[in-house]
Amino acid sequence: MAKRPGSRPPRSPRKGRPTDPPQVIVPSARPVLPQPRQIPSQQPAAEALAVFEHGMEAMQRHAYLEASRKFQAILMGFPGERALTDRAKVYLALCERELERRPVGPRTVEERLTAATAALNNDEDDKAEELARSVLGDDPKHDLALYLLAAIHARRADHHEALSLLAKVLALTPEASAQARADVDFDSLHDFEAFWKLTEQPPHDARQRRGRPTKSDR
Repeated sequence: MAKRPGSRPPRSPRKGRPTDPPQVIVPSARPVLPQPRQIPSQQPAAEALAVFEHGMEAMQRHAYLEASRKFQAILMGFPGERALTDRAKVYLALCERELERRPVGPRTVEERLTAATAALNNDEDDKAEELARSVLGDDPKHDLALYLLAAIHARRADHHEALSLLAKVLALTPEASAQARADVDFDSLHDFEAFWKLTEQPPHDARQRRGRPTKSDR
């Protein structure tokens, strides 16, 4: 009788034969190289630089209020310009310190007119003009402020502008013509026929000025 084939036990590996190491699959894709980092430009924007330069110019003129507004504009309008904003903060602090040390300027219309008249007497025409224009900003038809500006332009030999301003003054206050004829600040206009036509003696029913200082109060 034939024997049934029995299941054979698995063969054990031969002694001394090393097993094969596992295969390592190397990807065929190319390695991704890092992109070069873009260095931001160190040059400030032209507009921001122009505002900063105006602020520095105002500081050199000791116009600290104007300068502080320029530096504030940089901080508010150009926050990304770190190089300029850092410097603007320093100069803004200097402006604010100088403004705190300076006395408070004239505020009311009468105070500004008095200060403008005094400045004109001291040959500080730029200061007088600034104060007179500040009054006109509040009251564009203020006769004395217009008169002071006319005198300033006459002193500068800006005859056309002086005559134009004087015409506005006399339209508001005709009786100021006598004062203009005697005012040495208008001497440069004496060669112009238009000046004498403007300053003709006003009619007797010309309206009177009420409570306003005149340039002769200087």
